[in-house]
Amino acid sequence: MSGGVTGAMGVDRVMALRAQIVERNQALARAQQANGAAPATQAEGATSFTDVFEGAVKNVNEAQAKAGELSAAYERGETVDIAQVMLARQEASVGFEATMQVRNKLLSAYKDIMSMPV
Repeated sequence: MSGGVTGAMGVDRVMALRAQIVERNQALARAQQANGAAPATQAEGATSFTDVFEGAVKNVNEAQAKAGELSAAYERGETVDIAQVMLARQEASVGFEATMQVRNKLLSAYKDIMSMPV
């Protein structure tokens, strides 16, 4: 497996998640306009970026745990399909790579902001 394929799949997954978030925000905005309500605030239960990122990290952790369990079961000789093991490991790898890319972009943006003159 080449690193480029994993990276491209990671980018596609991140872009798909981003599209889902944008779509949900637009749907919420339309629903609020239809009800004549003010935009949701943090206190009213709107999902923050931190909550979304924590959820993504938890999902990656769960995928890695599942891949580890399947790998261990296969190594013990239990009847586990090798394709299922490899797929779980690849999903965990892609999720981890996507999370690392988001982290790197966040750090880069933070550094850029901190280096701006006041």
